[in-house]
Amino acid sequence: MSAVVEVPSPVPTSPVPLIHGIGALAIAFDEGGHAIDRATFARHVRALAATLPAARFALNLCEDRYRYLVAFCAAAVRGQTTLMPPSRAPGVVEQVLAQHPDGYCLTDIDLAPAPPHCMRIPDRLDELEGDELIVDANARVAIGFTSGSTGQPRAYGKTWTSFRTSTAQNLAALDGMLRDDLTHVIATVPPQHMYGMEMSVLMPLLGPVAVHAARPLFPADVARALHDSPTPPLLVTTPVHLRALVASGLSLPPLAGIVSATAPMPPELAAQAEARFDCEVREVFGSTETCVFARRRTARDDAWTPLPGVRLAPQPDGTAVHAPHLAEPIVLADLMEVHADGRFELRGRNADLLDIAGKRASLGDLTRKLLAVPGVEDGVMFQLDAEDAIGVRRIAALVVAPTVDEHDILHALRQQLDPVFLPRPLRRVDTLPRNETGKLPRHALEALLHGHEGVAAG
Repeated sequence: MSAVVEVPSPVPTSPVPLIHGIGALAIAFDEGGHAIDRATFARHVRALAATLPAARFALNLCEDRYRYLVAFCAAAVRGQTTLMPPSRAPGVVEQVLAQHPDGYCLTDIDLAPAPPHCMRIPDRLDELEGDELIVDANARVAIGFTSGSTGQPRAYGKTWTSFRTSTAQNLAALDGMLRDDLTHVIATVPPQHMYGMEMSVLMPLLGPVAVHAARPLFPADVARALHDSPTPPLLVTTPVHLRALVASGLSLPPLAGIVSATAPMPPELAAQAEARFDCEVREVFGSTETCVFARRRTARDDAWTPLPGVRLAPQPDGTAVHAPHLAEPIVLADLMEVHADGRFELRGRNADLLDIAGKRASLGDLTRKLLAVPGVEDGVMFQLDAEDAIGVRRIAALVVAPTVDEHDILHALRQQLDPVFLPRPLRRVDTLPRNETGKLPRHALEALLHGHEGVAAG
């Protein structure tokens, strides 16, 4: 096997390193805490890069986070763009590949059905010596897709320079949680999601961070992975996963901190987690479009603090985000109240606001009231499409509540809500169709609503 990995034309004009730090510093660790250093990682990347097919796009479906790291970097040094689909469901994967015909899939397990043009990475990675791994600073190394929770997913390209800049901001945003020498990270979110990419792929590549190769989901698995860390680890998670961990009653080792994103964190949950695990819970705010751009300690703060260089400009249809890592401002649908000191509070989303019979409310606030009903374990309110309702667009609710029935839930909601905002229908289900990051895609909610029997609010 040749020691030189060919890079497709054009040759990089602004080469920059792909990996930060010395070769002996760990970049990942596995079950039992066994470390993989950066020099070994670079040899794995060179060897895999030499075997990749010629293509413009690589859709990385690797389950093992270390192999995801290797595959992501191998694609980058070959000048290929990694596609980050909103879901790894076979239909979504096929759709993304159809939109990017000069592409292929990378996986580390056998998939059934197998996506088209799929290459499996070997269980044992080869090693190849060579020069420093570099990539064009202006190369588009990834395309992220929005989750589809408010409509059709949209694609956003990311250059290596923008990732380098945003990662420097993220490392600064986690001050007080990161060690000076090496911080070990356990993440419950997939690397294919932008939050997972930022916290569990880019931080190990560009900072003194080593990430656990696993992606634990259930509380016992999370606890086991945390115990693998040789130093107090940083847990990167979501409100859904954190709620399950708090409720589990499991004993955890000392933690450096907990970071959360992908959905609003209830202050009560943040306070419970801080008391339970004796560490700070820090929430970060961002999106596929913008990456992370703000932070807060949710148990204490209502307002978000923008990261250095970030400025928000409210406008009628949302908020424009200006940031050093963005080539141009990006407008989000989130409505924000910006304080004089630059901090801001979220007032809902443009698509989240309701105006029914001259009365106004927010779907986010209605969902919070639903979750506050005793016996409700999970739930969501959403507005029906025009074709689903007669006259005005009514609100529907799906709720997980094994110990209370629909009539009791509606009775409790009547004490809190104007009658026009009562859900019609409200349907009790076994579980909500949350994706890997805890979000609720709109199409999945509609399918569950139409396919499940329930009761309407009277």
